[in-house]
Amino acid sequence: MLQPIEVEIDAQGRIHPVGMNKALPVGRALLTLLTPPANEEALLSEASLAEDWLKPEEDAAWAY
Repeated sequence: MLQPIEVEIDAQGRIHPVGMNKALPVGRALLTLLTPPANEEALLSEASLAEDWLKPEEDAAWAY
């Protein structure tokens, strides 16, 4: 039977259960890493901003 357990992983790779008052059960586990959400606004605006960023006038302005 699958039992999800929320854990935190420290810088040394050790796993610490979150909100459990007892130790993790002995056995094997599958770990799914949750990536932090990307900044959607930045990703959505990147294409339209790139049009301006890639203009020769923009390069000239930064050449000062």
